[in-house]
Amino acid sequence: MSRAIDLSKLDPILTRHEGQKEALISVLQEVQGEFGYVPEEAIERIADALKLFPSQIYGVVTFYAQFYLTPRGRNSIRACRGTACHVRGARSVLRAVEQTLGIKEGETTDDLKFSLETVACLGTCFLAPVMMVNRRYYGKLVPHRVENILKQCD
Repeated sequence: MSRAIDLSKLDPILTRHEGQKEALISVLQEVQGEFGYVPEEAIERIADALKLFPSQIYGVVTFYAQFYLTPRGRNSIRACRGTACHVRGARSVLRAVEQTLGIKEGETTDDLKFSLETVACLGTCFLAPVMMVNRRYYGKLVPHRVENILKQCD
């Protein structure tokens, strides 16, 4: 599915940081803030503005988990796969999310409503199994609650 990207939105970001190699992470964060991800079409322009090679930009984008090269959903789901969650049924909760949305871990729904990822720990073991939708935690989950939780999202 191809989406048109308005690369002119890069101009103010790149103008502010022209020639500042050390600003790469800040630039990538601003670009991702503008587009919701770092469009591959933007990498060459970022490299030119910061006087870097495109391979250097790709290296940073692919190294840090905070950056995405594909569009992300409006709602970010993070399913915990930590030990406490695992032993309390996190795998079945994750399967319920995948079945409800028709996507797998690391994917985004075609309508860009949801992105799904797993994380090593959400730090709320007392709520195990737990998932986070945007900034809200849902704990002591069972698979049949998943669909109702996801229906509440815009």
